[in-house]
Formats: sequence, structure tokens, C-alpha cells
Amino acid sequence: MSSAPMVVLVGPMGVGKSTVGQLLAERLGVGYRDTDEDIVAAEGRAIADIFVAEGEPVFREIEKRAVEVALAHHEGVLALGGGAILDADTRALLAGRQVVYLSMDVEEAVKRTGLNAARPLLAINPRRQWRELMDARRHLYEEVASAVVATDGRTPEEVTQAALDALELKEA
Repeated sequence: MSSAPMVVLVGPMGVGKSTVGQLLAERLGVGYRDTDEDIVAAEGRAIADIFVAEGEPVFREIEKRAVEVALAHHEGVLALGGGAILDADTRALLAGRQVVYLSMDVEEAVKRTGLNAARPLLAINPRRQWRELMDARRHLYEEVASAVVATDGRTPEEVTQAALDALELKEA
């Protein structure tokens, strides 16, 4: 078993975990991994398709296993799906790790994602559902976070630098 990931990124859908994660990995000279990509590769279908065909509980079990594997074997920057922190076991696995919660408000979410229907949890009344999701999840993101970095009105490069500064990490 390898050491823990250098940095784990958490936050809502559309916050920029993938973009910032790749930039962080590049700046730190380490690999990048995204558990959503792991799930799509392993299942051979889109996450939205898993939600529709199997339901959220089945997806969350698949996600939990993907996160466990990635946390055990990836040493670089790891991005988790927006709902991964809903699982208590996953939150326990994140304890003591360098976890950055990338935050944004609903207006920023609208700008970035358009809150489109490709997001299975936001299919009806996206703004209200996004707010409800965040009301349910915000404290969980904060619970696992070593640092919180607001992304509103910032470029991916600015968010990356803020994450490096918050964790006091030196570039490679």
C-alpha cells in the first residue's frame, strides 16, 4: 500500500475539482486522479446512466469503493465526486489528510454549469435543488476539509495558487 494522496479535492459539482486538480498535480509534479473518471471507466457508462438505471444508492456504493481504492493507492492529487462525502466511512477515511474544499455560491454554479439537466440530481428546478444539496452537504465538506478555498470569481490558476498557499505546499 502506498502513502496517502498529497491533496484530496472535495466540493460540489461544477466547482472545478477536475480543472484545479490537474493544475495542482502539474504544479506539484505528481499524478492526477478523479474518482468519477474511475467509475466511468470501470462501469463503462456515464454516471448519469448509472443513476437512471440503478438509482442513487447503487451509485453511492460504487463510488464508495472507488474512493477507498483511490485513497489507498494514489499518491498525487485526487478529486472526489460531489457526493462522495455523504458516506460516513469515506469521511472517516479522509480524516487527517490534506483535503481542500472548493466552495462556490449558487450564482457561480449557474455561471459555470448552467445547472444543466446532465446533472442527475439537478434535473428539476436546478437552482433550488442545488441550494438544497449544498444545505445538506456544506457541513460535511467543511468537516473533512483541512482548508476551504472559495472559487467564486477566480480563475482556475488563482484557485490553484490559493489551495497551494492554504496547505503551505511547495511547487515541484
